[in-house]
Amino acid sequence: MRNGALIGAIFFLLLIAGSAYGVADQSLRTRAESTNFEETSRYDDVMGFIGQLQERSPLVHVETFGKTREGRALALMVLADPPVASPRQAGESGRPVVFIMANIHAGEVEGKEASLNLARRLLTGDLQPLLKKLVILIAPDYNADGNERISTSNRVAQNGPIGGVGIRENAQGLDLNRDYIKAVAPETEALLHLFNQWDPTLVVDLHTTDGSYHGYHLTYSIPLSPNTDANLARYHRDVMMPALAEAMRSKHKFRTYYYGNFEGSPAREGQPDTRSWHAFSPAPRVGTNYVGLRNRLAILSEAYSYLDFKGRIEVTEAFVEEIFNYAAGHGQEILRLTAQADRAAAARAGFDLGVDCQPVALPDKVEILVGEVTKIKNPRSGRMMTAVVPDKVTPVAMLDYGSFAPTRKIASGRAYLIADTPNTKIVIEKLKTHGVVVEQLPAALKAEAQVLVIGKIIHTGRAFLGGREVKVSGSYQTRMIEYPAGTTIVRVSQPLGTLAAYLLDPESDDGLTTWGFFDSDLAVGKPHPVSKLAQPRSLQAQPVR
Repeated sequence: MRNGALIGAIFFLLLIAGSAYGVADQSLRTRAESTNFEETSRYDDVMGFIGQLQERSPLVHVETFGKTREGRALALMVLADPPVASPRQAGESGRPVVFIMANIHAGEVEGKEASLNLARRLLTGDLQPLLKKLVILIAPDYNADGNERISTSNRVAQNGPIGGVGIRENAQGLDLNRDYIKAVAPETEALLHLFNQWDPTLVVDLHTTDGSYHGYHLTYSIPLSPNTDANLARYHRDVMMPALAEAMRSKHKFRTYYYGNFEGSPAREGQPDTRSWHAFSPAPRVGTNYVGLRNRLAILSEAYSYLDFKGRIEVTEAFVEEIFNYAAGHGQEILRLTAQADRAAAARAGFDLGVDCQPVALPDKVEILVGEVTKIKNPRSGRMMTAVVPDKVTPVAMLDYGSFAPTRKIASGRAYLIADTPNTKIVIEKLKTHGVVVEQLPAALKAEAQVLVIGKIIHTGRAFLGGREVKVSGSYQTRMIEYPAGTTIVRVSQPLGTLAAYLLDPESDDGLTTWGFFDSDLAVGKPHPVSKLAQPRSLQAQPVR
C-alpha cells in the first residue's frame, strides 16, 4: 500500500473511532451551550435533552424516582453497557454503581450542565468505554422546583450565568442538603428510596462555593462525621482524594483542594497572619456525611463561584470524569471496601457513638492558596458580580482544620426499644424511609435496659431548616423493664446500624429527637421513650413490613 493510501486508511479509521469514542454528538446541545453560557437549563430543557439522549443511544434507561413538592418528575438516567434497567440488574453486573446528583441547591447550576455534558459523552463520545466497567446513575435536576425560580436577583455575586439562576431551597423553603435526617421534603424521601433501591457504591454531589476568596478552581469534601467507618475514612483521605487531585492537576491543569473557608485575618500593621482553613459541619443532616454513615463512599464537589460559568462547568465536568476513571480502575477494590464496612457493622454488639465533635487540625501547616477577585457588571441586570483574577494566587502556610474528632461518646447499646406512644408510628415510618431494619417483639420481654431520665430540654429559639432543634440531657438509669408484645426494636447489628443509632439515640446531636419527632413524649423527670438494651441476649423479633 502506498504511503498516501495508508495515511488515508488511517484517517478513515480515526474518523470511525472518533464518531464512536471521540467528541460527543455536538448536534445535541444544552441551553448553556446554545446561549454561549449566558443561561442555564430549565426543567423542560433538561427533560428534552434526556429524551434526545434516549433517541440516540440504547445504553441509557430513563426513569423517575419521585416527584417534587410542585409535582415535577425527578428524572434518573441509568447508563451502562450492556444496558441496566433495574437495581437487581445493577447488582448482578458486579460493577460499582456511581450516582451523580446535581442542582440540590438550584442556584448552583454548573453541576446540572456538567452532568448533561457527561451523559452525552458517555453515550455518544469518548467516555463510552467506562460504561463497560460502571453503572452510572445521573439525576441532573434534583431541586427541580427551585430551578424554575430563575432570576437575576439570585446569587448576585456569583460570576454568571448572566441570565440568572434558581434558588437554594425547594418549594417548601427547605434546604434539601440539610434534610437528610428529618427527611420531610418529598424530594428527600424519594432520594432515600433511591439509595435503598440502587445502593450506589459512590455518591457525588455537585455544588458551587460561597464565601472565601481562595485560589482553587474546585474544592471537595468527603464524609466528615467521626462515626464514619474508619477504613472508609482512611481510604477517602489517604488514597482516593490524592489520586483525584493529582489527575486534576496533571491532566486538566486545575487546582483543587479540600473544601473550606478562612477564619482569622491576614497580616497587617505588624500583626501576624492568623488565618486558618476550616472544613464544614460533620453533621449527617448534610448529604455527604449522611452517605458516609451508610457505609458508602461520597464526594462533595464545589466549583469556585467566581470562575465564569463556562469555567465552572468545565472544572466540574473534569472532576466527575476523573471520579469515573478512578471508580472504573478500582471498581473491585471499592466494592470490597464497602462490603467489609457492611459486614463489620452487622457483626457489632454495640459501639461508642460520638455525639459532640470539634475540628482537628492536621499536624503541620499546609500551604493554602489565597486568590484575588475583582468586580464586573452583569450586562442583563446591571448588578455587580465577583470574578476571579486569573492565576493571581498566593500560597499561605496555615493550619488546616480538615477533620473532626468526638469530644464525647456514648454507648449505643445492643438494640434500641421504642415505647408505644402517639409518635411511634411516624418514627417507625421514618426509620423505614432511611432503610433501617425495624422489628417488633412477638411476645412480652422482661429485660434490663438503660433509660435516660430527662433533666433538661433545650429548644432553639427560632425555626430553621423546617423545624426547631431540640437537645435533651439527663442521667441514665439501669432498670428492669417489661416490654409488651409488639414493642418496636432496632438492633445496631445491621449494615445501617450506625445510622440507626444516630437516628434513635436520645443524646444524638442530629437524630429524630433533635428534629422534634419525640417532642410530645418529652418531659423533665420522665424517661425518654427510647431505651437501650446493653446486655447480650438472644432476641426473637419479627420484621415490620
